[in-house]
Amino acid sequence: MVNLNHSSPNHSSPNHSSLIQPLKAELVYRIAAGEVIDSLGAVVRELIDNALDAGATRLQIAIWPQAGRVQVTDNGCGMTWEDLLQAALPHTTSKLSAFHNLGELGTLGFRGEALHSLAQLGQLEIYSRAESGQTGWCVTYTSQGAIATAQELAIAVGTTVTVTALFKTWPSRQDALANPQQAMQSIQSMIGDYALCHPQISWQVFQAGRDWFSLAPGSPKATLMQLLRKLSPDDLHYSKTSLTPDQNFSLEQFTAGLSSKSAPTIAPTVPFSGTLELLLGLPDRLHRHKPDWIRVAVNGRRVSVNMDAAPDTRGLGPLEQSMLNAFRQTLPRHRYPVCWIHLHIPSAWVDYNRTASKSHIYLHHLEDWRSRIMTQIDQSLHLANSLLQDPFLPGPSLQDLPLHNSLSRTAALFKSAEQRGRYALAPVNLSSDLPSPEANQTPEQSGLHVETLRAIAQLHQTYILAEHPAGLWLVEQHIAHERVLYEQLCKDWQLIPLPSPITLRHLSEPQIESLKQIGLDLEPFGQDLWAIRTVPQLLAQRPDCAEALQELSHCRTLQSALVSTACRSALRNGQTLDLREMQTLLNQWQQTQHPRTCPHGRPIYLALEEQSLSRFFRRHWVIGKSHGLSNDRP
Repeated sequence: MVNLNHSSPNHSSPNHSSLIQPLKAELVYRIAAGEVIDSLGAVVRELIDNALDAGATRLQIAIWPQAGRVQVTDNGCGMTWEDLLQAALPHTTSKLSAFHNLGELGTLGFRGEALHSLAQLGQLEIYSRAESGQTGWCVTYTSQGAIATAQELAIAVGTTVTVTALFKTWPSRQDALANPQQAMQSIQSMIGDYALCHPQISWQVFQAGRDWFSLAPGSPKATLMQLLRKLSPDDLHYSKTSLTPDQNFSLEQFTAGLSSKSAPTIAPTVPFSGTLELLLGLPDRLHRHKPDWIRVAVNGRRVSVNMDAAPDTRGLGPLEQSMLNAFRQTLPRHRYPVCWIHLHIPSAWVDYNRTASKSHIYLHHLEDWRSRIMTQIDQSLHLANSLLQDPFLPGPSLQDLPLHNSLSRTAALFKSAEQRGRYALAPVNLSSDLPSPEANQTPEQSGLHVETLRAIAQLHQTYILAEHPAGLWLVEQHIAHERVLYEQLCKDWQLIPLPSPITLRHLSEPQIESLKQIGLDLEPFGQDLWAIRTVPQLLAQRPDCAEALQELSHCRTLQSALVSTACRSALRNGQTLDLREMQTLLNQWQQTQHPRTCPHGRPIYLALEEQSLSRFFRRHWVIGKSHGLSNDRP
């Protein structure tokens, strides 16, 4: 053990110069704010950033919340002796050298204050060996960031940073350790966000010396399935799309935005390019009671974007609000989607240098991003976009389920169908009259795609029984028609004049405003009496038009009015349909943008796969055994 406060040639790694350098004073002054480390989570965040910036593929995190101790071990590139000399000094970093580099950041950290802050707030110890070194070092630091002790050791390439006695000499921040359970929940959520952004990383986390949880490397979908238990691959949809400039999202617009007063004057050195990762839960089977899984990440970190642009009472920023709006009328009331967006874009289009918290950034031309995100979610939810590529994935075998009697076997079959149902429908040309289903025509002759549903029968005057090439489908006729009408109304909300007005009584001021907001023409017609002279086209010929208008008067938005009109106008359960009418409805339903659920969020269909039916009826048995011709039991 040696006591060192300065560099010594005897301890320098050969043929290596220090990557960590102090920032120039003028650059320090132009950085918006320093690090804010006021919790265990902030310590873990800073150390994870350093590990990922060092190229680590494996992280081991140990936390002792009551003792205020954190340790993070990684297998990254490590640090040389020269790096360790500079690492804990203020404003020293290998990630930033000049002010114009603020617009070209490719790392998670850049201010060069994290280790210095940790040395001030606790006792800092670092074990590290660089790839170019034959041995490593164990170094402790003073509160000013200078080396207190150093020892040369034979260790693996990588870095272990340990912070102990956190906030011991800072009474004002000791409250951060008062609620360890809350702190650990926050850390678990944060590590989950990092794991989604960096799915190639292996994570192992310990709490108070015991295994807490681990996350295996894989894809974003595989990572989310580890974070949210009891999910199946069919519950999620993942896509990765290249972003290119277009008429709504041009390079010129971004360049203009960078020179505005709200952004630093940083000239982009790279053309616009990037990717958008989207991971969402299918709305007919996966949703939550609070908006805790509507998340945005930019360049490797979960962030809140432009939070001062449009505050939300639920704590959602503008991009999260757009994500929520994209799921509107596909989820049940008071339920929220699972949706994760990750933007990989040039740092020139992002302003990181705004607040001390790395989780809050500014994104130039926010409205363009909101539009792009909503379009991507809409395309991912759309029937014809991605679900045709892999219509039926292998599911759990019913042979492995306990089938003691017919009832349990039937329950298992329907449970499997509910979990694994996927759309595999093809668009249908509705411009010509549909042929009769009884006609002796091939699918190509009839104008229907080979994978189109074919109506077979009506069940209990409620469900359409349809044949699909991969099995049997049950479609609830009312809500399927409701989805069709709702999307038609969204495209063409027509109001027509009435030959004679409809009068409504006892309308309150909010009801009157609601009717005017959706475009209806009404005027006073006496004491507590109002005359309605225009109505939605779908309601004009209905005998219950007055009741429908009363219902519309309680709709606070146009969207809810569209839902109400579609629901009232859709054919009712209990209504008899012939095969031609059922087929027409199925074909129209296949054309909708969001066929999974009705506008109220209820699932529309149940798919029974032929493979599951075959197993249920044990058609995998050989003929001889099934007829008792063999003494061997199957």
